Amino acid sequence: MTRPGDHEFEIEFEAEVETELTIAESSAPDQEAGLPVSEWLFDPTDVQREEVELRNLLGAAKELEGDN
Repeated sequence: MTRPGDHEFEIEFEAEVETELTIAESSAPDQEAGLPVSEWLFDPTDVQREEVELRNLLGAAKELEGDN
């Protein structure tokens, strides 16, 4: 049995993951990779890895939403 407030966490979690994914995508890791390593502000591989993890979390959140 689900309570009325149970879906609130899932909705907030999904919104937070979508926000983090947008930030990761906007950092343009492909462009950063074209620069000399000494000019990198971050490791583009780390950003790409984070994007994959965030997409997996987002998929899981949507699956949970669909189960309810």
